[in-house]
Amino acid sequence: MEKATFGAGCFWGVEAAFRKVPGVVDTAVGYSGGHTKNPTYKEVCTDKTGHAEVVQVEYEPAKVTYKQLLEVFWANHDPTQLNRQGPDVGEQYRSVVFYHTPEQKAAAEASKKKLEGSGKYKRPLATRLEPAGEFWRAEECHQRYLEKRGLAACGTH
Repeated sequence: MEKATFGAGCFWGVEAAFRKVPGVVDTAVGYSGGHTKNPTYKEVCTDKTGHAEVVQVEYEPAKVTYKQLLEVFWANHDPTQLNRQGPDVGEQYRSVVFYHTPEQKAAAEASKKKLEGSGKYKRPLATRLEPAGEFWRAEECHQRYLEKRGLAACGTH
């Protein structure tokens, strides 16, 4: 098993998108990229912790590649938005790939460059690529949030 970590707006919808991917074994929503230890949802929402809402994906590389996970990431949010997705505004909603290995970093860089050159977006991509740091699991009420409510997506894009 390998891990991948993505921030693409509100983690509820991002988690739901990745849970549908064959080869994804597990997901967890949480916070990463900030300076506060063990932050709460309420703290992250103040926009003062530096954390992004993220989904940590555990996947089986023989069934789904990191490159395929990147495609899911790009397809499920607007990577040209800086610190916002749909109605959600704040640094915690930034577009970010937290890479765990040099191979993930190279794949993310290549994927971003390919998308930038595709002409799909008129504005530049705001997505950051950062080394994975501490992942702080969100409160249990946020895990599989949409699934628990019988919803397939947030409907923000």
